[in-house]
Amino acid sequence: MTKQELINQIKLKKSFLCIGLDVDLNKIPKHLLATEDPIFEFNKQIIDATHHLAVAYKPNTAFYEAYGIKGWVSLEKTIAYLNQNYPEIFTIADAKRGDIGNTSTMYAKAFFEDLNFDSVTVAPYMGSDSVEPFLAFEDKFTIMLALTSNKGGLDFQGLKVDGQELYKTVLETALTWKNNEQLMFVVGATKASYFKEIREIVPNHFLLVPGVGAQGGNLQDVCTYGLNKDIGLLINSSRGIIYAGNDTNFAVVAQEKALELQQEMAEILKSI
Repeated sequence: MTKQELINQIKLKKSFLCIGLDVDLNKIPKHLLATEDPIFEFNKQIIDATHHLAVAYKPNTAFYEAYGIKGWVSLEKTIAYLNQNYPEIFTIADAKRGDIGNTSTMYAKAFFEDLNFDSVTVAPYMGSDSVEPFLAFEDKFTIMLALTSNKGGLDFQGLKVDGQELYKTVLETALTWKNNEQLMFVVGATKASYFKEIREIVPNHFLLVPGVGAQGGNLQDVCTYGLNKDIGLLINSSRGIIYAGNDTNFAVVAQEKALELQQEMAEILKSI
């Protein structure tokens, strides 16, 4: 998928909603446990109920790897279902990979070629040669961790190096890498006050923003400083949507929660 195709979907759906598919068998409706593949069945029903409201889906691979081969098969079936039935949807493998060049190339092949995701999240701690192999793939996006929403995020990201926070240096350095136009960045919604300064460094890149909803992030605050001329935001909600209901009507309830966010986004988009 190209950047312009993603922008077109956002404008068409009046939405920049990304739904996180973080499937925990202890949390899904009990009746699904009797199906052949409970994880895939849960995802399929969530996707079918919300695809017209979301522009992206983000499976966190840890929630699949935890179940071994069966979990990985569920992930394969989920991405195949999305690509076959809703090819206009932007797909994100939330894998947070990052290693030396040859290893990163293999990670990239796994997610971009084998599974055919549109993007993958990466950790930049090992520097350029751990990220640039992902950027070598045409029309694929690498979503780099920048300023995360977790409690310990600022332990390192907020450290000042030569008078500047480390996450800002990471962002500035990433813009010097080959094919950096294929980068996106993770910026947590619980740190909305940082978006203005981040946009000064990366005004034109998309930001993947987790933390809205269950983690306490505020959509309006994020949009005030995070929107750019291309919208430039993918707002992720996981638990707040997929686990909103826990009965046979769980997909309907998920749709209602997704609609609430989409309508709020539609109102925000009217002003830009």
